[in-house]
Amino acid sequence: MTTFLSSFVGESIVDFLQSSGIYMMFVEAGGWKCLVMLALACFLLYLAIKKQYEPLLLLPIAFGMLLTNLPGAEMFHSELFSGGHVHWEELANGGGLLDFLYLGVKLGIYPCLIFIGVGAMTDFGPLIANPKSFLMGAAAQIGIFMTFIGAYAMGFTPEQAGSIGIIGGADGPTSIYLTSKLAPELLGPIAIAAYSYMALVPVIQPPIMRGLTTEKERQIKMTTLRQVSKTEKIVFPIVITIIIALILPSAAPLIGCLMLGNLMKECGVVDRLAKTVQNELMNIVVILLGITVGATATADAFLNFKTLGILALGIVAFSCGTAGGVLLAKLMNVFLPEGKKINPLIGSAGVSAVPMAARVSQNEGLKANPSNYLLMHAMGANVSGVIGSAVAAGILLCFLG
Repeated sequence: MTTFLSSFVGESIVDFLQSSGIYMMFVEAGGWKCLVMLALACFLLYLAIKKQYEPLLLLPIAFGMLLTNLPGAEMFHSELFSGGHVHWEELANGGGLLDFLYLGVKLGIYPCLIFIGVGAMTDFGPLIANPKSFLMGAAAQIGIFMTFIGAYAMGFTPEQAGSIGIIGGADGPTSIYLTSKLAPELLGPIAIAAYSYMALVPVIQPPIMRGLTTEKERQIKMTTLRQVSKTEKIVFPIVITIIIALILPSAAPLIGCLMLGNLMKECGVVDRLAKTVQNELMNIVVILLGITVGATATADAFLNFKTLGILALGIVAFSCGTAGGVLLAKLMNVFLPEGKKINPLIGSAGVSAVPMAARVSQNEGLKANPSNYLLMHAMGANVSGVIGSAVAAGILLCFLG
């Protein structure tokens, strides 16, 4: 009896030790990769908490990365979503917590819900008052398509190249939405790249803006925008939804949700709904989206040369988008009379990092001319960039999906 108990206890201890995450990390082959990913997750948590780099999303993304790379936790199984499809039977029989939460990303639910909240917090008044801002928002999307070509030339598949290119729109939800449709295996690296570069807008954009403009151009003062009526603000989201959805149906989910949120805000008859999507709904979805996107950053998916290529191409995409908006503003000035010139600095706000990119334009303008007030003009280009990135995603989805 004593021998049996000793053997049983000994085997139980061995089984317990072998089932621990510590054993899997340091004894089993490939365990070092998990250790690297845990260290990277902790570093991203440091950036989110200490440096405050897009903390609202970077923190849950980093913690999702932490959870998915804990050996033995079995919270996320990438094989359940292999081939771009959800393997429902296997999911029902052996899915982990993050597998079920990830369905909101895979099915395109979370990004669209976030767009409702973004729309409810967006003022399209500056864009309505100055429709020329649409052109700068469109020009800033050039980084998406230039990077698409570059990524394809580097050996990425067309679907992967399109997902990498969308980083240039500086729009996290749009990047996640398109990547989940075209190249879900790259979702982790692309999401981290997109939100990291969004956080670095004040670092990346100013040198490009100053390098492409002269001191005289940066000093251009722009007249105050006209007052936009409530009727215009109500009609705008309805008209934009109809026009874009009829021309490009694949962009309808993102544009429709964005404009629905904006209509809730502007119509004035559903204030309770508008406040809900701005706060409670937005906060809940951001948590779920961040954790599940971070969960896709497994060691096998992240620790490879493709990830380094994505990070490099992402900054190229973002830089080209910034330059595209600035250069178009300079081109427009060739045809505009004196007194109607555009300060090219607002063109850089054509990327979709709202409102950070607009604030960068304002700050650079103040450095050149302390009496310059560019914020509202830059907001016009900035919110047009939100629409532009959604349209660009729709175009890529239409051709590659």
